[in-house]
Amino acid sequence: MKLHFVTVDVFTGTQFAGNPLGVVLNAEGLSGGQMQAIAAEFNLAETTFVLPPKDPAHTAEVRIFTPRYEMPFAGHPNVGTAFALARAGKSYGRMIEGNSVTFEEKAGLVPIAILKEGPIVVGARLASPQRLSVGEEISAELIASACSLSVSDIETKNHRPCIASCGAPFILAELKGRAKLAEAAARSDIFMREVAKQPATSIFIYTQVAEDGLDIRARMFAPHHGIPEDPATGSANVALIGLLAHLRTERDLQLSKTVAQGVEMGRPSVLKAEAEKRDGVVTATYIGGHCVPVMSGTIELA
Repeated sequence: MKLHFVTVDVFTGTQFAGNPLGVVLNAEGLSGGQMQAIAAEFNLAETTFVLPPKDPAHTAEVRIFTPRYEMPFAGHPNVGTAFALARAGKSYGRMIEGNSVTFEEKAGLVPIAILKEGPIVVGARLASPQRLSVGEEISAELIASACSLSVSDIETKNHRPCIASCGAPFILAELKGRAKLAEAAARSDIFMREVAKQPATSIFIYTQVAEDGLDIRARMFAPHHGIPEDPATGSANVALIGLLAHLRTERDLQLSKTVAQGVEMGRPSVLKAEAEKRDGVVTATYIGGHCVPVMSGTIELA
């Protein structure tokens, strides 16, 4: 069995920056176990597997795997897969026309707009498959311990650390400035022993800034998923923009933030996060950015 794949750097306009993604373009016939094994072999934050859609009105079914687990939804895999398919111009013989695609995923339908500069496909912007949900608070002491910080480094005047999701749950915690963000380091022992007890096991830390066209700087640690640190996490950023909109007092709001992530690990990424709030309810969240192709090839399975 011969599989065709491409790799894409997501949320960047420069090769070997941003968040790398593997995309298997013809995954029909693979078992879930085979997909997981291939994702572990790639050993990227995520690898996607493109399947024919169950509903012909949609573009494709897409399954997303970290090196250890399958994800119901994730941001950079969707953006990168949409970019790869739009550049190819077809999937399973069906032409991809217009400026949008729709993926079937475990979290629901994911509509994605294709970003172009003239006729050239340069990236994608997705709408999250689920509305914002805000879950339980997580102790600042646990965040500090897991991220090698002091409790006093955690900013709680805007919100306490909490779980939020727009299709995939994350623990979100604000820090007091860039220096504290740079100092953070994931302690795998704490993640495995203590964070594992929480309903979400990935920690997304951030600080608000006003510099170089950026509004937020962020980092994400997910040792449980085989991701010591992630260069760009679209699904965490849509949860964050949704939470920030939720916390604002306005009943109607269009909120937009530019986020830098991956800087500390040498894979700088830039994400554009947006949220819509109507009658006091966050009704939609979006994440988008540029992508660049890197590699293509084949996988031969016995």
